[in-house]
Amino acid sequence: MAIPVIDFSKVNGTGEERAKTMAQIANGCEEWGFFQLMNHGIPEELLERVKKVSSEYFKLEREETFKNSTVAKTLNDLAGKKSGEKLESVDWEDVITLLDNNEWPSKTPGFKETMTEYRAELKKLAEKVMEVMDENLDLPKGYIKKAFNDGEGDGAFFGTKVSHYPPCPHPELVNGLRAHTDAGGVILLFQDDEVGGLQILKDGQWIDVQPMKNTIVINTGDQIEVLSNGRYKSTWHRVLASPDGNRRSIASFYNPSLKATVAPAPALVEKDSEKINQTYPKFLFGDYMSVYAEQKFLPKEPRFQAATAM
Repeated sequence: MAIPVIDFSKVNGTGEERAKTMAQIANGCEEWGFFQLMNHGIPEELLERVKKVSSEYFKLEREETFKNSTVAKTLNDLAGKKSGEKLESVDWEDVITLLDNNEWPSKTPGFKETMTEYRAELKKLAEKVMEVMDENLDLPKGYIKKAFNDGEGDGAFFGTKVSHYPPCPHPELVNGLRAHTDAGGVILLFQDDEVGGLQILKDGQWIDVQPMKNTIVINTGDQIEVLSNGRYKSTWHRVLASPDGNRRSIASFYNPSLKATVAPAPALVEKDSEKINQTYPKFLFGDYMSVYAEQKFLPKEPRFQAATAM
């Protein structure tokens, strides 16, 4: 079983080919919560540069620090005890977050220019993907973007997380990244095309998200689940630690503004009311993030209720 791989260029076509592609994306959102896009319009030359500067950045600016980090020391101490105990409360991950208004790494040549260009392309791709979701859900064009921006304007949050999962000496004792669902909206992941490790939970089974060259993995976060009234799923996923390779993973998040009110689209609640369907609550995204900060690795349903109560 493999997550769907979809040729995104075909949504620009017409007729049967386009209809088939739209249906594939709907299936990716409804049945999987994850799918991979090829021919997504981001230049390969840019993606190659992104790989290069991210890897150089880790080697130049982070690798030594990670070797001496608390997580590395704690893991070695635990392995020495041979108790079989696992490190449950940390991840074997080195991570920085890029936002337009924070300071970025400056020692790695070309990092800032390349990642600025990449983020601009990814944001456009996120908005195209959201328009496809609008159409598949029979919502007005731009509905999701407007909901996330808290109306017109550009208030949505767009962040990029650059992660590396260095080779792990004791992968059986620690997670690369613990199982969780993503808090926000649409997540666009440029993952390593050689070193695997990302898995999603489907029908009670952990399934590998197969590494593929220069594809972008899309997954739907908790807010898309709410907005679609549960039609689109926010899926549990994790990253396994690995003894070899140095896994690169660049995830960009198109999330609502903290001031945005998130609720199921009224048209979908009406449509679903024939079935006895639990509708999702309405809450401020900022309140949801406060709950998520404490409960990221716990079940998502209580998070929705806790945010509503705030």
